[in-house]
Amino acid sequence: MAADKAADQGAEKHEGAGTSGITDQEKELSSSALQAFLAGNYDTCLQHLNTLQDINKDDYKITLNTAVAEFCKSNQTTTDNLRQTLNQLKNQVHSVVEEMDGLDDVENSMLYYNQAVILYHLRQYTEAISVGEKLYQFIEPFEEKFAQAVCFLLVDLYLLTYQAEKALHLLAVLEKMISQGNNNSKNGKNESGNNTNKDSSNQKAESGALIEVAKSKIHQYKVRAYIQMKSLKACKREIKSVMNTAGNSAPSLFLKSNFEYLRGNYRKAVKLLNSANIAEHPGFMKTGECLRCMFWNNLGCIHFAMGKHNLGIFYFKKALQENDNACAQLGTGSSDPGKKFSGRPMCTLLTNKRYELLYNCGIQLLHIGRPLAAFECLIEAVQVYHSNPRLWLRIAECCIAANKGTSEQETKGLPSKKGIVQSIVGQGYHRKIVLASQSIQNVVYNDGQSSAIPVASMEFAAICLRNALLLLPEDQQEPKQENGSKTSSQLGGNTENSESSEACRCSILACSAYVALALGDNLMALNHADKLLQQPKLSGSLKFLGHLYAAEALISLDRISDAITHLNPENVTDVSLGISSNEQDQAGKQTPQCYPSSVTSARTMMLFNLGSAYCLRSEYDKARKCLHQAASLIHPKEIPPEAILLAVYLELQNGNTQLALQIIKRNQLLPSVKTLSDTRKKPVFQPVHSIQPIQMPAFTTVQRK
Repeated sequence: MAADKAADQGAEKHEGAGTSGITDQEKELSSSALQAFLAGNYDTCLQHLNTLQDINKDDYKITLNTAVAEFCKSNQTTTDNLRQTLNQLKNQVHSVVEEMDGLDDVENSMLYYNQAVILYHLRQYTEAISVGEKLYQFIEPFEEKFAQAVCFLLVDLYLLTYQAEKALHLLAVLEKMISQGNNNSKNGKNESGNNTNKDSSNQKAESGALIEVAKSKIHQYKVRAYIQMKSLKACKREIKSVMNTAGNSAPSLFLKSNFEYLRGNYRKAVKLLNSANIAEHPGFMKTGECLRCMFWNNLGCIHFAMGKHNLGIFYFKKALQENDNACAQLGTGSSDPGKKFSGRPMCTLLTNKRYELLYNCGIQLLHIGRPLAAFECLIEAVQVYHSNPRLWLRIAECCIAANKGTSEQETKGLPSKKGIVQSIVGQGYHRKIVLASQSIQNVVYNDGQSSAIPVASMEFAAICLRNALLLLPEDQQEPKQENGSKTSSQLGGNTENSESSEACRCSILACSAYVALALGDNLMALNHADKLLQQPKLSGSLKFLGHLYAAEALISLDRISDAITHLNPENVTDVSLGISSNEQDQAGKQTPQCYPSSVTSARTMMLFNLGSAYCLRSEYDKARKCLHQAASLIHPKEIPPEAILLAVYLELQNGNTQLALQIIKRNQLLPSVKTLSDTRKKPVFQPVHSIQPIQMPAFTTVQRK
């Protein structure tokens, strides 16, 4: 679409060349060149332009128009040549877009616009926006058609960089511009009346058709903006307008499907996608969009939301295949490094969506429990989208999931006798039970290699989380009224809104505390946990984890009194995941089973850990009280093996060896019984290893991808 704009706007300069101070011959040549260009006779157009160049060698606008005509003659495949010519012309007129401060510079507007279009196709959106915004400041003296083209280009760029509010403001300006232009043209044609009725009616029909196309385009852009803002009521209104103006075209059906997907009507979204007639689409060689690739990707996203992750990954792989097929048809372009963007239509520079698809595949694989495969996908995507903090967070989550234990307790959330008893040696009176060690502190995850090497290790996870924190915006003031989290396609950079960036910061700090604990860096873990607990909009689930991680770090630093204050069960009042209501249904399928499902189970976990802390201070009665209070709150089968071992240790300290053996055999907590050993005051049995506080399994925050 923007490629057509480049051609049209470059052609308009022919009329610009026919202003005051030139001869009638130059006017005639300029007019003939414009007509030939619009008719597609580029050879004739170039002949007229060459003649004009011989007459007026100093006018750079003729060189600009020649470059645009040659570009269109090559079917828009000589992008590098056009780009080089524009840069030379910019140097020739000594004009820099940042210094554009008056109406004198408006003469160079066409040069700037064409440069912005090329930057758009090279995905250099920030630079293109800076050029477009400068042009927009001087939009009043522009011709109506050119002014509309500048606005449409800026709207596209704002949507691609997730600045939906700015896009909506520009769309309102565009609507006003089109309605005013329509009224003016009607008044002008009424005055000219009887002389050229036939020509007038033809022009009126053409302008009417163009206005309808522009209105339809505006409605589609509005839907895209409202979808980004998750403003469903306004979106529903615009969807009706889109269906009325564009009918059942593929773009309108895709937009409506996206709308139904946001509302949670997944079956209807799939039905709408299937009803789109992809065969009628002009193809990616003309539009730059591979519709089949988009179709499979959208199906994958819908099935992801439905919790059908294996089906989702199947569809994403189909999308990758379609994308690779499209790229294979385009070829590799020119072998000359100076012409790497030539040899194919400029619009196809936007066709390749491989890295966005790899991101989607990575998220899907992470949800189905294949962190290593997910890591490979996301590492490839981060080579392009290295300024996205959420992508670095997902890579760290892959590392955490790949290095986390695979015991039955972590995978199913249930205790296992196998996890308590390591082996049994001897027979009869000499029969001994060897208990398994539960300590996983200070594990060395790498084999002496550099932590910066991209492998799924905890050291690399720490680097990823550091990157993510640095990339998040510092300013957390003035939260916007936008609700929602970042979608899977938001990869180009740091485009987080205020709410989303705060939620992301909380997740990063929670993961950072966990990783630091796993690496034995207790001071850093405590620092991250304290920062997490200071966040203004902290979800209940992450607050719970913050207290647990802080307590574990403090215990390792031998600050048990401080740890006990964190382990107070009253600290837990909520275990919500802090996600929007329209994502709540999906979250139920994505929450790990071992995660506390209620405030009661979370407080139970706190009490078990509080018991461990008291035990380290030799306050065994308090520890036993915490243990049995926690056991009374949950089902016996849900008691973790660490709690069973703590009970065994307490009974051994109390001298109740038989009861300790019974607890191990039955794999459940038993009430303490006063025995003769209490009165005989036997020497207290001291185990070789002190009991470590309970370490929570890795927690990956559940958020929309």
